Amino acid sequence: MKITAFNPMIMTKNGDPLIKLFEELGFAVIHKKENIDGVETNRSARMKNPDGFYIDVSETQSVPQETTLIRINVDNFDEAYDMLKDKGFVNVNGDHIIKTDSSKSAIMVSPSGFAVDVIKHIKKEEGTAEK
Repeated sequence: MKITAFNPMIMTKNGDPLIKLFEELGFAVIHKKENIDGVETNRSARMKNPDGFYIDVSETQSVPQETTLIRINVDNFDEAYDMLKDKGFVNVNGDHIIKTDSSKSAIMVSPSGFAVDVIKHIKKEEGTAEK
């Protein structure tokens, strides 16, 4: 398994103020997703600054409070997911994997409490992720 990206991600109930803040800090939205996992209020914005730094802002009503986690893009989702489970990480959604046309992901929490969003970007030549 190879890590292809690694950056902070903020999960919040209201993403617009955070997106505006990071735009004021020089970041620009480079990719947006809406209706993630079939939920109209789930959306995300991937942002990048001129120096090549990334941050993701993920909006969902299911978080009890704003939280920061680490986004880890990988080239083999199943291998990464199984490795994290073997290390004691737990999927916050039980066994549910979030699948969209462009990604497959799961938020995993370590035994000590830190969280990662392990994600595999589905390239066009690979086809779409299963729904």
